[in-house]
Amino acid sequence: MPDDVAAARAAAEEESAFSHPPVDPDATAAYGDHPDQVIDFYAPRVQAGPTAAAPLIAVLHGGAWRAPYDRRHISPFADFLARRGFAVASVEYRRGSATEGDAVAGRWPETFDDVAAALDALPGLVREALPQADARRTVVTGHSAGGHLALWAAARHVLPADAPWRTDRPVPLRGVVALAPIADFTVAETLDVCGNAARQLLGGGGSFAERRPYADPALLLPTGIATTLVQGRADLDVPQAVAESYADAAAKAGEVVGLTLLEDVGHFPLIDPAADACAVVAEEIAQLAW
Repeated sequence: MPDDVAAARAAAEEESAFSHPPVDPDATAAYGDHPDQVIDFYAPRVQAGPTAAAPLIAVLHGGAWRAPYDRRHISPFADFLARRGFAVASVEYRRGSATEGDAVAGRWPETFDDVAAALDALPGLVREALPQADARRTVVTGHSAGGHLALWAAARHVLPADAPWRTDRPVPLRGVVALAPIADFTVAETLDVCGNAARQLLGGGGSFAERRPYADPALLLPTGIATTLVQGRADLDVPQAVAESYADAAAKAGEVVGLTLLEDVGHFPLIDPAADACAVVAEEIAQLAW
């Protein structure tokens, strides 16, 4: 496909994904004192499974860990999952500071502090904010940079021993469904994914190599947690090679990771309720949640 045609299609996909109005949550709870340390909860709209309690889906939004992109842009996707019978927790976290605008991705270590704290607090918060949810059947999903954070959140028990986020045992999850994740920082750097956002996230310079063992999902394997990646073959933002490299690294570590590749699909249809790819994502989540 000619480059200009591919770019036009990608632009149309992005426009469609961002055309949906934000959906207000049913409840919001704080997991810390910072304004970004909050979780939005969406109650299941239907009963989709054999029991009244619904699986809990923790959603981590993308946006290259940059300040302008918050959880509001993924709220239609959260609502889409709720309409499929899931209980949904959409996690906000600190990103590149507002004073830095769109230039710098993420905040070290605050972005990681927040994701760890949110997942640790989630079972307690959901008991009050979303009693319809069954926290024993939690699946974490995330898109793009959020896909990276989802993979990282499931790997905290294999972090280096001195990592402040390390857990003694695996986080109790049914699984992870990572959508076009920035899952291998070496490949992401080589391909200049999102303006080399992964390097910015880790602080650039020598910090990139020093901090990769604490942050790069491709180095945090095996996790022992069921993991599926969903990737569009036509993704220009986070190319297919990034997901494939993570899956290869998992295989070398003795772990089988599912990799669902979607033809003629770019970056944004995975979270666009109007796209067929979004229904595929919901099915992948259901396979782990139920």
